[in-house]
Amino acid sequence: MRLTIYADYSLRVLIYAAIQQQRLVTIAEISEAYGISRNHLMKAVHQLGRLGYLRNVRGRRGGIELARPPAQINLGAVVRDVEDDLALVPCFDPADVSCPIQGSCRLQGVLGEALRAFFAVLDRYTLADLMRDREGALSSLLGMEPAPLLPLEQIRRQSG
Repeated sequence: MRLTIYADYSLRVLIYAAIQQQRLVTIAEISEAYGISRNHLMKAVHQLGRLGYLRNVRGRRGGIELARPPAQINLGAVVRDVEDDLALVPCFDPADVSCPIQGSCRLQGVLGEALRAFFAVLDRYTLADLMRDREGALSSLLGMEPAPLLPLEQIRRQSG
C-alpha cells in the first residue's frame, strides 16, 4: 500500500504546525521548509481546516494553527479523512465486477485484513507521538528555532 502524496503533505503540515504551536505559521514558510509547491499545500491546508484539524486565520497577519492539541489528532483518522480511495484492489468496490474469480477468491479478505492492520497501527498514534523530538531535531531540520518546552502541567491540560 502506498499513501498519496496528498496524505503525506497533510501529515507534514500538521507536524510543522505542531512544532510551531506558539504562533501562526504560513503556507509560504511550510512550502519553503519542505520544498513543496504552495499550490499543493494550499489544497491540503484548506481540507485540514474543513476537517477541523487546523484553524485558518485570514488577513495580513494570518496563518494556520492546530485547531486542537496534538494529542487529540489521531494519525489513522487523518489518513482516512484525506485519502480518497483506500481500496487496495478493484474488487474492494462492490460495484466492480471485472474480476472473473470474484466471489471465490480469498485475496480480497486477506488484503482487507492487511488494510485493517495498517490502520490499527496508525490508530495507536497521535500527532503528539510524532512530536517526541530528540533535542529539537525536527525543528533544526526544518530551519526553525526549537519551540520552548512547556511546563508539565500545561502539557497535561493540552492533552486533555
